[in-house]
Amino acid sequence: MLNVFPSLLTYTFFAPTLLRLGVALILLWSAWQALRHRHRRAALPFHIFENAPWIPYVAALAEAALAAMFIAGWYTQIAALLGIAGALKYAIYRRWWPSALEVYFPISPGAAFLMFVICLSLLISGAGAVAFDLPL
Repeated sequence: MLNVFPSLLTYTFFAPTLLRLGVALILLWSAWQALRHRHRRAALPFHIFENAPWIPYVAALAEAALAAMFIAGWYTQIAALLGIAGALKYAIYRRWWPSALEVYFPISPGAAFLMFVICLSLLISGAGAVAFDLPL
């Protein structure tokens, strides 16, 4: 079948870059929400630790570091695996803890599913253009 815009096919190498930036924006927004609701997160008991005020900072730092990996295209496949784990956490785990939905799970299940699919695509296709990943 013929393409409607065949000249756009020359830019297919930039598609993973746009996907990386989309996932990074989701992660940065989630890190911002972790810092914004840090007092409410610190007040809720965590499963292992009781009243740990440092957990929101660690969560925000981890999400911001993962977002930086996606933005820079640095170890993208490892970042995609971590992103898949985070998306599964957002999509599935929120069912078990409905009292803390807004505080611990700022991403909706639909956004978590899209993040899962994008990270799976990045795991298979690679980092795309403007990345520090080099194929071995």
